[in-house]
Amino acid sequence: MKQLLNKTKGDQIIWGVVLVLSLVSLLAVYSSVSSLAIRKHTTTSHFLIKQIMILGLGFVIIYFIHNVNYAKFAKVSIWAYLISLPLLLWTLAFGANINSGARWIRVPVINLTFQTSDLAKLALFMFLARMLSIKQNVITDFKKGFIPVLLPVLVTCGLIAPANLSTALMIGTTASIVFFIGRVELKHIGILIASGIGILLIVFSISFATGKGRAATWLHRIESFRKGEDKNDAQTDGYQVLQAKIAIANGGITGRGPGNSLQRNFLPHADSDFIYAIILEEYGLVGGFILILIYLLFLWRSILIFKRCPYAFGAFLAVALAVALVFQAMLNMAVNVHLMPVTGITLPLVSMGGSSIWFTSVAIGIILSVSKYVDEMEGKSGGRPRKPSTKKTSEISDDDFDDVFNNETSKIFVQSGKKGGNAPEPAI
Repeated sequence: MKQLLNKTKGDQIIWGVVLVLSLVSLLAVYSSVSSLAIRKHTTTSHFLIKQIMILGLGFVIIYFIHNVNYAKFAKVSIWAYLISLPLLLWTLAFGANINSGARWIRVPVINLTFQTSDLAKLALFMFLARMLSIKQNVITDFKKGFIPVLLPVLVTCGLIAPANLSTALMIGTTASIVFFIGRVELKHIGILIASGIGILLIVFSISFATGKGRAATWLHRIESFRKGEDKNDAQTDGYQVLQAKIAIANGGITGRGPGNSLQRNFLPHADSDFIYAIILEEYGLVGGFILILIYLLFLWRSILIFKRCPYAFGAFLAVALAVALVFQAMLNMAVNVHLMPVTGITLPLVSMGGSSIWFTSVAIGIILSVSKYVDEMEGKSGGRPRKPSTKKTSEISDDDFDDVFNNETSKIFVQSGKKGGNAPEPAI
């Protein structure tokens, strides 16, 4: 164990959070798949072994990604973002229809499906971190600073919204938070929000007028959340909400105990979208609250990485990916306790899945890569302290980003509104 810990660099608490969430996932998935196992004519052990393999590969992904110099992701983000756009278009036209939504692409030969919005979300926030770091000198300028970071968000959300509105809204809201952290003007963030509402109205109007798309589903979910609906029909959102509430009520303060859930046999998607309700039933409000604290601990440690990293790209990269993951977790929990309409958002690293866990693992690996670099800079984790380059440059170009990311000019420290100073603080 000591040798293993010596090989894992970066924030050790984040490594611990990943391990704890993985253990929670195994317990919750094994407990919640009994009805699914019956429908699939298999055993719960089959899904447990499958989840162990998925999480195991996730750990391998995190390990290899966290050993990569995070500056390399500056160029990777460009290609990842450019690849995500045609994949989103392909999903809209030919995506596999699973659970009433064409959100997946089926990979030939291996017959593996993955949700293209997961790739798009990861690529977008990597790309935003890059653009925000490049544009820090002109970030308050509408044309030179804001438009270049706004357009990628609008394009991605516009391509995701027709098939997966909840994910598009989640990405747009998370981008607004990242913009605020990246020193974007509040009035410009207001433009992002207004643009998002405009795109939503356009997509809804086209879908409603043509009868194609998911406009009817969106209306139905909003009406169901506001007024309620037939709770006896297992195909309705009202039925899912009712079963989730029963599960929460059964759990009480301390829960029924591991493996003792009753509603897992009645709650649709108990292993994915509504897995938090099963956790509340088996571990009670205490267990549910502890799980929230675990996600908040992950966010807090990522914010500390942001504050410690002296370079804009690494700082924005860590905080953007962390905010995206934790915000997704909070949205899933809000749906489970009926604070929001039913959506198809999963609980990161806990819900049963394949590609979604692996994309989450990539994001965590990148965060740990930034943490590893910061530790080496400060002389921790056995690394050799790095000295900043003395090369001076006025702005960061696309071609020499890998060199410039170590320059003093890419720092995000400010004092009295200007870069530099003897007692710098991160610009938030």
